[in-house]
Formats: sequence, C-alpha cells, structure tokens
Amino acid sequence: MPKLDLSRIERRRGSVYPGKLDATMDGRSSLRLGDASGLTQFGVNLVQIEPGGMSSLRHYHMEQDEFLMMTSGTLVLVDDDGEHEMQPGDCASFPAGDPNGHHLINRTDAPATFLVVGTRTPTETAYYSDIDMMVKQDASGFAFTRKDGSPLTADQIGDDND
Repeated sequence: MPKLDLSRIERRRGSVYPGKLDATMDGRSSLRLGDASGLTQFGVNLVQIEPGGMSSLRHYHMEQDEFLMMTSGTLVLVDDDGEHEMQPGDCASFPAGDPNGHHLINRTDAPATFLVVGTRTPTETAYYSDIDMMVKQDASGFAFTRKDGSPLTADQIGDDND
C-alpha cells in the first residue's frame, strides 16, 4: 500500500449517537485511515478534538479492544480511576470486556489529536458509564437502548421530537 495522502481522506464529524446526544460530539472529527487503506481486521482512526470537545461519551466495549496514542496537543483521559493528562507519545489501552468507562476531553485552547486502533468484530456491545444507555452493532447498524435493552425515551437522549 502506498503512503496515504491524508488530504484526500474525508474528515468525518459528529457521531452516530441518537437525538441531541450527537451534538455533544461537535468538537470531534476523524480521518478513517484503516478504511482508506482497505484494512478489514482492525480500525485505525486519527481523531481531532477541538477545544472544549470530547472524543465520545464515557463508554467501554464488550467485544473489541481499543488502543490510543496521543499525536499532538494535550487531552485529559477520564476513566473509572480518575483523570489523566495525555500528551504526545502517551498511550492508553482498553481490553474488550473491561468495564472501565473512558473518554478524552480537550480542556485546552488548542486542537489535539490521537491515533486510535480497535478490533473489528461482526457484532459489538458497548455500555455508557454516565448514562443509562448501551449500543449494539451488527451488519444492520447501530441500535441504542437503555442498559436493560428497553427503548430510550426522548428525555434520555435530549430529543424533543419523540
């Protein structure tokens, strides 16, 4: 595979979160490097977080490993053990099935980036540590529910249209 030309890869913004939860990801964008490379066994993304933004809602995966390495700027990793400053070269890993909810927040006045690598599995279940939500993913897409599998309500996702 030749060298990737990052300027030719579409920058994706936002998330797949339901309702107004998607707006919480306004400061996040990513380049899907693995997809651009034709990789199928694991995903590789270069994620940029703007000042005040975050990588995701705090979550953990049941079937997929996740590894990240800071490439520029400073972010704060928030997990079940507290807050950890992350600078270029710092790494963190989250094994599948470990219920350590995590995400990264940019509390600086400059953008920051990290490389994230994760397993690709045919199915996945993830739980959100700070809200009553889980997501199941399969070939048909994403299905967000409460942690017990019951439907989300409009007030849970901040959606006034339900």
